[in-house]
Amino acid sequence: MRARRLTGSLTCLVVLSLTAAGCGLSGGSGGSDDGEATAGACKVDAGNVGSGKLSGDVKGNITFQTTNLKKDFGDFFNGVIDAFEKKYPGTSVKWVDDPGDAKFTERNVADAQACSLPDVINLNKVTATALTKSGYLLNLDEKDPDAGKPFVPAFWDSSTLKDSSGSDIHSVLPWYTGGINLTYNTEMLKKAGIDPEKPPTTIFGLFEDYEKIAKSAKGKYYATMANPIWRLPADWQQMDIKVYSDDGKSFVFADDPRTTEWVAWMKRLYQGGAMPKDSLSSSDDPSTPYGNGQVAYGSTNPSFVRFVKQNSPSVYDKTGVGQYPFDKLGHTTGAPQYIGVASTSKNAATALAFGKFLTNAENQTAWCKDPNVVIFPTTTESLEDPFFTDVTGDDPFGEARKVVAEQLKTATADEVVLSDPQRNAIVAEVQLAMQGKKSPEQAVKDAQEKANELLTQGS
Repeated sequence: MRARRLTGSLTCLVVLSLTAAGCGLSGGSGGSDDGEATAGACKVDAGNVGSGKLSGDVKGNITFQTTNLKKDFGDFFNGVIDAFEKKYPGTSVKWVDDPGDAKFTERNVADAQACSLPDVINLNKVTATALTKSGYLLNLDEKDPDAGKPFVPAFWDSSTLKDSSGSDIHSVLPWYTGGINLTYNTEMLKKAGIDPEKPPTTIFGLFEDYEKIAKSAKGKYYATMANPIWRLPADWQQMDIKVYSDDGKSFVFADDPRTTEWVAWMKRLYQGGAMPKDSLSSSDDPSTPYGNGQVAYGSTNPSFVRFVKQNSPSVYDKTGVGQYPFDKLGHTTGAPQYIGVASTSKNAATALAFGKFLTNAENQTAWCKDPNVVIFPTTTESLEDPFFTDVTGDDPFGEARKVVAEQLKTATADEVVLSDPQRNAIVAEVQLAMQGKKSPEQAVKDAQEKANELLTQGS
């Protein structure tokens, strides 16, 4: 599976730091004289490690940590906590909120090393991978074999991580996720002879439509923005280009001739007027130029459609929504947030019960309906809710929800992971090719060499 071989260097560094701390759980069934398993300097209930289902009453105190959610969603999560405590008398959930800044992983690593991870914790995949590798999260396959039943099967299957022995396990519950879709100005597409009701199914097919728009627009507007940073690694992933070697120790994208073809297309589109010349290195996304009628295709984020609705009503009336090309991959991918339960928890049964309660279909659906957020659930039942399936009229925002929800039924969490320096190095070479300063072939070769140098350096 893609996610299990595409391991970012940041993950490798975190795993090394955790292992060196000497505080990780062995995952074995050994215990101390008082019936507790020892993990470095801390002692944990032996029932949290080794084989066998988790046992114990759902009672006692636990700590629940989210990532930068308290400010905007305090009422929602306090309501979930109240409902859980009412369902399980004798429980108490303390909610803390990490700011989710650049030191997020560093703080959680420190907590793990000190054996003081929160009982229930909201994680991204990088940090979840590191904590799983060193045994800090419950092995759900052993402790609750039915934990995956509520979730989209493809999402659950692709959310596997490696334990200390290198075996695949489930140590986290998929939580909320985003999605992608095509957003376009139907009027501009029609002028170019493109049927807005039939979005392209491949990335190169989308590029062909960009070229048609450039020819019909004649410089009055453009197809899309030029900076390839908005397209990488997403385009390559949908094309199923192998980015990393199987062992994750080197980049291999230059081995696929379609990578060079992709760069050649980007050069052709840029020099052919499909993209604004001044947008090649711009950090601006397509939001403002799309709303101003300057580009035919907007951001692929579903929340962008709501942005257009609120800020550019006249353009919104011309806006259409379609499925982002599945291309060779055959399905879309997501990067969900996860909920993990610390294997060092003194009330693991309560922590797991709360994690499952938080991520159940009822609570996921309720949060997705919050007007202050555009997110999508990972449970099968939630995606069948009328909120996602019943779209009346021709409202683009409602259509975006429907399109993304349908895609998520077969989505996987096998996202390609690039560190910022790696992606920036690749993008810089593509930009040189687009300007005609290098051939696409040379740019791809140089991009791979520079990315590999960074990978070796641990960047």
